[in-house]
Amino acid sequence: MYLEIVTPEASLVAGEVESITVPGVEGEFQMLNNHAPIVSVLQEGKVKFKGNPTIAEGFQKKFTQEDGKWVLQISGGTLECNNNRVMVLAD
Repeated sequence: MYLEIVTPEASLVAGEVESITVPGVEGEFQMLNNHAPIVSVLQEGKVKFKGNPTIAEGFQKKFTQEDGKWVLQISGGTLECNNNRVMVLAD
């Protein structure tokens, strides 16, 4: 699936991933390929994704790695998943 993570600063991530886990307001949840369409509000927590998408130059320090996944700490935001495209608008 294709993942994009956008902040007010810049588009941080764009590219194909195997999975993405986000901190929804009702709890953490994961999306895999062919996930049902969803729109969700995100709370403070970690966005985790597995794959090798492009991380914008100058923003690599915002990401860490845990258990083979890339991790980005966010303070909230929204998410839309539709047709194997996931867009995270993060604060």
